[in-house]
Amino acid sequence: MPIDLEKIKPYFFIFRYNEFIIILGFIEGLTEFIPVSSTAHLIIFSQILNFDSIKNNVFEIAIQIGGISAITVIYFKKLNSTLLKFYDKNNQKFIDNLALAFIPAVVIGLLAHEFIKKYLFSNLVIAFSLITGGVVIILIEKFHKKFVVKNIEDIQKPTALAIGFFQCLAMIPGVSRSGATIMGAMLFGVERKVATEFSFFLAIPTIGSACLFDIYKNFAILSFDDFELILVGVISSFISSLIVIKWLLRFIATHSFASFGYYRIIIGLLILFFSL
Repeated sequence: MPIDLEKIKPYFFIFRYNEFIIILGFIEGLTEFIPVSSTAHLIIFSQILNFDSIKNNVFEIAIQIGGISAITVIYFKKLNSTLLKFYDKNNQKFIDNLALAFIPAVVIGLLAHEFIKKYLFSNLVIAFSLITGGVVIILIEKFHKKFVVKNIEDIQKPTALAIGFFQCLAMIPGVSRSGATIMGAMLFGVERKVATEFSFFLAIPTIGSACLFDIYKNFAILSFDDFELILVGVISSFISSLIVIKWLLRFIATHSFASFGYYRIIIGLLILFFSL
């Protein structure tokens, strides 16, 4: 006897949603770890798809959980070893550096959260951030060639703290968390691949805490359907993040980030054109 799909649909909530939820999840995963700003892309594509997003941009923030879940899978061996052998000198230094890089985001994020949500989530802010960030990436790749830190264990504490302050720039939609941290690290002499991997690891506490904080702040206005939407987005984000992280590590072995800079400028100009 054939299965009656109409009878089982209520038990599988994923069938209740249109394909744009999955599309937005894939967009998040595709853009989270390259320096093009996933938040900007999610906001713009939500408008293009006419997706009436969850209140206060919670959807755009919360589905980033899929990205950090992908990092934990890809770097499970490194993370597991670090936790099990936290007493090891190199592991202690690695943990200390992540903590130092994370602290500025906690302090500034708590102080500026309401202001950012209220005033900075606009198309004009996104457009200018994309364009400015694109120019900065191109200039750094063109003129900064001296890399002295070629292993993640060799990152010094002052450098880690500086990367943390650069990360705070990404609280402005359109800046890109990965772009700010990677470019900031490169300015302090961290080799491109090492800077990228440190940015990956830093994403775990930063994005994880931001997602939980945003959900907590808006919990009272979220419905069960909202959480189902978030879960669908997280799953699709997780799948695309797995693909992008592995691709990016291969890409930067032979390429610079300049192409992302040009892409940002083009997208920023298009957003600016259609917003004015």
